[in-house]
Amino acid sequence: MTSEQQRILELEDKNLRLELMNRTLIQENQQLKSEVFELKTLVTKLINEVETLKHRKNSRNSSVPPSKDENRPKKNQSLRTSSGKKPGGQQGHKGNTLRMTENPDTILDHKPCYCNHCGAGIAETSLVLKSRRQVLDIPPIRPHYTEHRSYQGTCSCGQTTTASFPAGVNSPISYGPNIESLVAYMHARQYIPYERAAEYFKDVHNVNISQAGINNIIERFSLKASRAYELIIEKVQNSLVVGGDETGTRINGKKGWFWGWQTPNLTYVVYDKNRGKSAIDANFPQGFPNSVLVHDCWSSYFSTPAKSHQLCTSHLLRELNFFIERYKSLWAKNFRQIIHDALDLKRKLTPSQYNNPINQRTIVESKLDKLLHTYIPYKMKEVRTFQKRIVKNRDFLFSFLYDPWVPPDNNASERAIRNVKVKTKISGQFKSAEGAQRYAIIRSITDTCLKNFQPVLPAFLTIAKLQPE
Repeated sequence: MTSEQQRILELEDKNLRLELMNRTLIQENQQLKSEVFELKTLVTKLINEVETLKHRKNSRNSSVPPSKDENRPKKNQSLRTSSGKKPGGQQGHKGNTLRMTENPDTILDHKPCYCNHCGAGIAETSLVLKSRRQVLDIPPIRPHYTEHRSYQGTCSCGQTTTASFPAGVNSPISYGPNIESLVAYMHARQYIPYERAAEYFKDVHNVNISQAGINNIIERFSLKASRAYELIIEKVQNSLVVGGDETGTRINGKKGWFWGWQTPNLTYVVYDKNRGKSAIDANFPQGFPNSVLVHDCWSSYFSTPAKSHQLCTSHLLRELNFFIERYKSLWAKNFRQIIHDALDLKRKLTPSQYNNPINQRTIVESKLDKLLHTYIPYKMKEVRTFQKRIVKNRDFLFSFLYDPWVPPDNNASERAIRNVKVKTKISGQFKSAEGAQRYAIIRSITDTCLKNFQPVLPAFLTIAKLQPE
């Protein structure tokens, strides 16, 4: 074999090795490209997940309750802005000081018998009142028993007549209206559990009441309160402005709902197992034909007949805050500013101005209409959905700018049923639907008293003295 042939063989062998190496590198390159693509896809997915987790909805930027927050985020961001005032009582604030009475129950005179300087006796006739001090206390509490005795007499005709016991005195021994009203007060106003209420009556009043006895008292009291409860719903039905809200609760381990309907002077709370329109129809079958209904965007409210509606701007602002945090949305910022402009205008308007043309109101409305027709990128899916919802309910966003009695938010309705959460946190879940409804009846009267600046316990005492219907 010549040297030339040998060289050709070596080159062919080298070329073969290079071809094999090249094929291996191509395969490795394809594999690396595939891995890089997968890693990029994974990184993009993880980035989106991080952004979602970092800016997910919570109690600070949406209507999600604080109990649903994960890892308990920082304190709820209030929608209110700083007033610039210092904490504490403001200029002109009326103080509340413990004052002496002119008619004390007990007077104790402290008189000197001798002189502190020379020791000589001091005549009674020389004494003059120097100063007074009073100590306010409550007398020792003890149970008061009233015995009713029914007598029987025989007439000359030979027939006997027996005196009847007063209404409400139906058993050998029963609890009186003071105890009954106090039990209801502790149940619906102070949210005290049955066990602790029984302990209170034993320790403070020396009265033994079992938990079953407390339950019976609450049942009896709610029956007596039913007429007042019916009057409340009648007045709410005929009010010009009505706010509605609902909150979930546990009834013996199952989901249930408390509904609250309120005006500035009335609160009607009712329990229902449903959150749908059937719950509204059961209490207001005619809807609210003469009322502006203030609420969030829950569909059941929109399907309820009403003269008009007003969306809760506080709910909208929380949603907009979420969009600003999550998407850095300029559209959401502009919408938020429009709502703030409308709220500022509401604070400035006097009742006589609402029926007149208002330039600022026209400007706010035109800004809103322009914004609602602004394009939002498809990647901001939640913002686009929100925009569609607002467009659909456009006429109900600024009803409060056309009626002095319509509030811009539904905060009062939320306050009317927030007590349900406090009650269940302190006392635990309700054990029956009947028990939940009894609480709703008593709480309706409680909140109505508070709105009208009436003390709750005396009102309960008046009810306790009634006879069940």
